[in-house]
Amino acid sequence: MTSHSPVVITDRALLCDRGFIDGVWLAASKTFAVHNPASGVELAQVADFGPTETTAAVAAAAHAQPAWAARTAKDRSAILRRWFELIVAAQDDLAAIMTAEQGKPLAEARGEVLFGAAFIEWFGEEAKRTYGEVIPSPVRGRQLLALRQPVGVVAAITPWNFPNAMITRKAAPALAAGCTFIVKPAPETPLSALALAVLAERAGVPLGVFNVIPTTRASEVGSVLTEHPLVRKFSFTGSTAVGKLLMAQCASTVKRVSLELGGNAPFLVFDDADLDAAVVGALASKFRNAGQTCVCANRFLVQSSVVDSFTRKLAVAVAALTVGDGMTPGVVQGPLISERAVQKVERLVADATAQGARVVCGGARHALGGTFYAPTVLAGVTPAMTIAREEIFGPVVTIIPFADDADAIAMANDTPFGLAAYAYTRDLARAWRVAEALEYGMVGINEGIISTELAPFGGIKESGIGREGARQGIDEYLEIKYVAMGGLGG
Repeated sequence: MTSHSPVVITDRALLCDRGFIDGVWLAASKTFAVHNPASGVELAQVADFGPTETTAAVAAAAHAQPAWAARTAKDRSAILRRWFELIVAAQDDLAAIMTAEQGKPLAEARGEVLFGAAFIEWFGEEAKRTYGEVIPSPVRGRQLLALRQPVGVVAAITPWNFPNAMITRKAAPALAAGCTFIVKPAPETPLSALALAVLAERAGVPLGVFNVIPTTRASEVGSVLTEHPLVRKFSFTGSTAVGKLLMAQCASTVKRVSLELGGNAPFLVFDDADLDAAVVGALASKFRNAGQTCVCANRFLVQSSVVDSFTRKLAVAVAALTVGDGMTPGVVQGPLISERAVQKVERLVADATAQGARVVCGGARHALGGTFYAPTVLAGVTPAMTIAREEIFGPVVTIIPFADDADAIAMANDTPFGLAAYAYTRDLARAWRVAEALEYGMVGINEGIISTELAPFGGIKESGIGREGARQGIDEYLEIKYVAMGGLGG
């Protein structure tokens, strides 16, 4: 790491600019710059790996996998526990690194570090509970068994919006199950991934079990990870378009695949809702990480009889949000990740206003300039507008009125996506009906934040395949082997 790096942390060893393969920190002939999105300041020049290094990582992981799988579950659990404890102890430094390279407020970054660590704690414990089954035999003298064994080498591609937790919730169940792991982090945020590798090494994760491939050559490296025959499982979090491409590539070797893809989350506010509580939930769901999360509320569907009062209450709260550098105390919204991200938000807002949507607050770049965008509320949005069809990935609320329950459900489900949905109502019967009718993998009723390591996270339709977290999360990394054992007498 260059000595002039502006990241201020206690443990400078956590700042790495090399890749990590087979327990060795490796440089590369090429490097790429990592910048602070709030200031534009260069943070590091990081090794830019390619297919050769990626192939070496696959070979290292394949070589390490049998010995790792052969360890007892209790042994793997103990190592994961040490990794968890080291991450918690390094929370402040990891958060500072994350805010510097990703932009989210420091308080949010600290929260993500603990959230990410929680997956390591959870799956370290689940490692000891990957039970098999004994099936009653139809004949005497035979036993029928269903064993659960590790899939093998796992490869993952993770996004920039949660550069810590998106890695840990894939790596933790993989390692707990006895698999080895290779991750390609986003080029915007490789420093968080490399810091996790430092702590994994300190925790005693064996050589080749956890590998990090920093790169800007996503297509070339992705092809190795999806098509290499020694990689038996592939996990991706990102856009639906890219996920479809990667899934097709995985078909060449019939890999196990987990995909957590794009969303278009509806946030339903019914006429009997506690509007003040709905505003609090809306702020949490929409403006966390400046609206750059896959489970962010994308469409606010509000019953016509309360749409004006809800809009007024929400606009007051949104206008009061403090925007700035994530390192500044009191800031609750940082910058967007890039100029390209800001331009997308500008395009969507301009298209909506041209078709009759009304800017209640915000609606433009923030006075701070750069990649800062003002927290925005748009009223009078219609379902046909592009901003209601595409994932915004920015701090923009789009308010769409609905008439009744059937109208709300139809509008909410009118999308190819099905990741997360939210609904606010004080009617228990309505809450139950709505939760069942919404075509989404996750539903929050009177809750704006739903992610936890204790519950299965994932979508349906074009929002993905598989689940992360909960007891279901480790199943993604285990194969079931049926054994019929005869000749037992009787």
